[in-house]
Amino acid sequence: MDTFLQQLPVVVNALNSGFVQTLKLFSVTLLGAFPLGLIIAFGSLSKIKAISLTTTFIIWIIRGTPLMIQLLIVYYFPGLVLHSPIWGGGEQGRFLAASIAFIINYACYFSEIYRGGILSVPVGQNEAGLVLGMTKKQIFFNVTLLQMIKRIVPPISNEIITLVKDTALARIIALQEVIWAGQAFMKGSHGISGAIWPLFFTAFYYLIFNGIVTVLLGRLERKLDYFR
Repeated sequence: MDTFLQQLPVVVNALNSGFVQTLKLFSVTLLGAFPLGLIIAFGSLSKIKAISLTTTFIIWIIRGTPLMIQLLIVYYFPGLVLHSPIWGGGEQGRFLAASIAFIINYACYFSEIYRGGILSVPVGQNEAGLVLGMTKKQIFFNVTLLQMIKRIVPPISNEIITLVKDTALARIIALQEVIWAGQAFMKGSHGISGAIWPLFFTAFYYLIFNGIVTVLLGRLERKLDYFR
């Protein structure tokens, strides 16, 4: 018991540092994937065949391959194939590579949700807007977008909750997120080795984080109830 109490502050400090990295990756992914996903959705809905087919093909590749493989390719491809290790070997480079891989991956998933939300808005409302003299831009932002947001919140919420757990995949390129920090005590870190109990603490971090995200998304969904 005394050993546990001595180790606890060391473990908590390490897990806190790892969780900050996890939280940063989560936040950067959402900030990048939300707008990029909308752009990709417009591409897949484009009336120009070359654009829509290319966009659809890219989405198919990203959604059809594991995120873990995409992380490995983004991080190692420049150095091993192009002989240009743009990421370097530091933690900052690994974080940047992971962020790009996560943003592209989640943007493609979000784009399909956006596309479904846009197509779910009745065409008659667009026609009514044109009759009233509104431009296509005004119709999208004042009519389509507001209704789309209400309809996509549940599926987007599921993807965001999945993202919370997917951040753990970044450890495949040695990004020191919270699970990396917890597992390090099994191998020997800060003078502690053979300890599995820190991994149970990492699960607690994810449970709390997921709980907070779920509550916030639930409140957002309730605020959008006026669209019903």
